[in-house]
Amino acid sequence: MASSVGSSVSFSSLSLKQNKAPNCFASSSTNSLTFKTEGFPSVRLLKRRFSIACCAKPETVEKVCSIVRKQLALDDNASVTGESKFAALGADSLDTVEIVMRLEEEFGISVEEESAQSIATVQDAADLIEKLIQK
Repeated sequence: MASSVGSSVSFSSLSLKQNKAPNCFASSSTNSLTFKTEGFPSVRLLKRRFSIACCAKPETVEKVCSIVRKQLALDDNASVTGESKFAALGADSLDTVEIVMRLEEEFGISVEEESAQSIATVQDAADLIEKLIQK
């Protein structure tokens, strides 16, 4: 006489559309869970977790690029994009503080010191501005 004990695991599918906006991205990380049942080999389940980054409007990114160009006295032809890092554009820590102050004035926002320290690129600044404006 044989008996069996079973368990059922169901997964629902998740459909994501790719956002075609520039500088938008989605990332995923994989976590796994392994368990053994009596009489059966081990089973490994994978769980994917997606995080989607907020993307600033192109107008906001362009306005931040313009402010950065002015604050750093860069030529109008200088390539400043969302991916541009302040350090790569020649900004030191004082320049970065002045850029944040100018962004606060221009957009009518107040940036916390902790948030300001996390800004490394033009896109970081634009995303933070959008987030603060929405509050």
